[in-house]
Amino acid sequence: MSISQRPPARRTRRSAQTPTAPSADPAETMQDDSPQPSPAAADLDFDTNPMIFLNRELTWLEFNQRVMYQAQDPRIPLLERVKFAAIAGSNMDEFFMKRIGGLKQQLAAGVQGTTVDGRTPHAQIEACYAFVRRYQKEKEGTVRSLWNELEKEAVSLIPYATLKTSEKEQLRNDYFDSIFPLVTPQSIDPAHPFPFISNLSLNLLVTLRYPNEKEHSLARVKVPISGGAPRFMELGNSRRFVLLEKVMAANLDLLFPGMEIVGCEFFRVTRNANTSKREEHADDLLALIESTLKDRKFAPIVRLQVEPGMDPVHRGRLAAELDLDEEADVFEVDGMMGMRDLWQIARLDLPHLKLPPHYPVDHPALLSSRSIFHTIREAGSLLLLHPYESFTSSVERFLDEAAHDPKVRGIKMTLYRTAAHSKIVEHLIHAAENGKQVAVVVELQARFDEEANIRLANHMEEAGIHVTYGIVGLKTHCKVILVLRQDYNGLRRYVHFSTGNYHSETARLYSDIGLLTYDKDLGRDATELFNYLTTGYTPNRNYRKLLPAPKILKKVLLAKIERETQVHTTENPGRLIFKMNALEDPAICRAIYRAAQAGVRVDLIVRDSCRIRPGIPGLSESIRVISIVGRFLEHARIYYFGNGGNEEVYIGSADAMSRNLEHRVEVLLPVEDEKLVKELKSYLQIQLEDQRCVWEMDSDANYRQRRPSESDQLCSQSEQVVRAEKRNKEAGRLRKRQSQNASNRNMR
Repeated sequence: MSISQRPPARRTRRSAQTPTAPSADPAETMQDDSPQPSPAAADLDFDTNPMIFLNRELTWLEFNQRVMYQAQDPRIPLLERVKFAAIAGSNMDEFFMKRIGGLKQQLAAGVQGTTVDGRTPHAQIEACYAFVRRYQKEKEGTVRSLWNELEKEAVSLIPYATLKTSEKEQLRNDYFDSIFPLVTPQSIDPAHPFPFISNLSLNLLVTLRYPNEKEHSLARVKVPISGGAPRFMELGNSRRFVLLEKVMAANLDLLFPGMEIVGCEFFRVTRNANTSKREEHADDLLALIESTLKDRKFAPIVRLQVEPGMDPVHRGRLAAELDLDEEADVFEVDGMMGMRDLWQIARLDLPHLKLPPHYPVDHPALLSSRSIFHTIREAGSLLLLHPYESFTSSVERFLDEAAHDPKVRGIKMTLYRTAAHSKIVEHLIHAAENGKQVAVVVELQARFDEEANIRLANHMEEAGIHVTYGIVGLKTHCKVILVLRQDYNGLRRYVHFSTGNYHSETARLYSDIGLLTYDKDLGRDATELFNYLTTGYTPNRNYRKLLPAPKILKKVLLAKIERETQVHTTENPGRLIFKMNALEDPAICRAIYRAAQAGVRVDLIVRDSCRIRPGIPGLSESIRVISIVGRFLEHARIYYFGNGGNEEVYIGSADAMSRNLEHRVEVLLPVEDEKLVKELKSYLQIQLEDQRCVWEMDSDANYRQRRPSESDQLCSQSEQVVRAEKRNKEAGRLRKRQSQNASNRNMR
């Protein structure tokens, strides 16, 4: 099937192999409290009918529910399912920190405006809370089911009360020797104000009294997980675990000797992560970000998690002290709080409960030891598909050779996120030490990586690298490396563009695309881009092929979607295929709807948030929306335009979100080599035909997982692994034959 064709949409249902969920059917999840009926065909005005657009926050919650569903899927190895539960828990923490935190800031600022889907900040918070509470029991049931299955594999979570006396003594000794010194109790009484509660901390609220006295007092004890203590304490090497907080609760006499322990309850808090100050008023951006990080530590709390049955007085007091609405902002958790800590269990060395390790292969053109610059120059452009093809032997090699090649004069690079011990940074430092001119644009405001990026920036500056922090008021989110080399015919530009970060760890976990190119126009455009990033001056920037945001990209995307609408005919139908992480920008959504009304066939491969509602008669019947959730996090951005047969394909760093298109420096670039275009089209087609990892949205905003027959289990990610290995082996055999032929000629 060609990319210009598409089978009719098919409604998928659960099969007998689908796991039983404790509550709602996870294979038919809803976008809000109840199914959202499609707008009437007579009421399709974009400006007056908010039902045409879905809510960004709720569709993101739907995505996280799809991640959580992976923890229930029996086709996935058990520890991989535990990993998905941990990821879903971590995602939810960040959602409250970033999205709920941001909405609460809007409320505090008196914002009353509505989103394109017709919701005020208050209405969005209410809808999100309803969603979270609705799926809480399902999530708790999933975790209990995982432990039940783990127990069959001799991995157990043991209630402390059921332990033998000798086992309790062993845990007490381990706790006393290795963890107890990290614990600091804090009284809560008139002489001691309510203590500071750190973000994502798990805490014990202890009720005490002196012997033979009636007066109670309270103390707070933080569970020192952030200090390096394990959340799951193991009994020897038995793979039998007890939650650390349960061990602490059973041994409070060590903290409060001679006191009577009346009760112990658990609670956990989440703080707002949105504390950025107005960058344009800062004299020193580095100092501003450092100040913001300090502010984040003390930012307002947005969520309190407690056990069911907590003393109502204690629950009310906690809510009051933390400045929360007890009815709205307090969430009961029946079971384990802080699901992100399940990573400790997911990392157990039990290979039979995990997927086989994935090892990226080398790109076929990079198997030889010849100069990577000669290879790129000969090929013109190389398409890199991560994590199927190696980041180390392509991107890191590109920088490594640039650092040591005597013909290389300079390196320029953007850095948004990178690994803690980054080879990328090492290569840049070596380049500077070898006399190359090295300039790096570091984004200090990459959320949750600010401290790491400050350290890296200081480290690189000490090595003589010219470090800048981008454009005031804009995040630098594009991923570009420019290498300037003195070739035989003059100074030439070699460029790497990527859809993902220069991060060696996520390059093995995220599905991304890169392009190594010798294209002269793209090289000139990259030079223009870096001149803009290091100066902020915008006049008369002349880009030949690159589409940068915020000045150009959105206008061009809208124009190209409109062009698709205009060139569409019955004989030669228009075609749009967009793959991205999120589709939120209202103007882009309206343009897509108009194209669909004209009959253009639209496929949207959107990982998480998506405002578009497919299948509405008279509006979006020709639109299909799918989401792929699998072993690797889908992170690539691809924009395909049929263009009346003169097809165009773009890759880049930008999602179709207002923040990306209007408030960040992003780039899209055309892929023009016919061979590479064919490869990208095949990449998209495999994803559209995926029968294993795809969830498809219907007109009521329900996502349903495709449930194929046993003989039709195509997984796009597994297929890419197979294809990458096949390309690598074929290239290896070809090189071997060429080497043998050369050897035979020499012998003759």
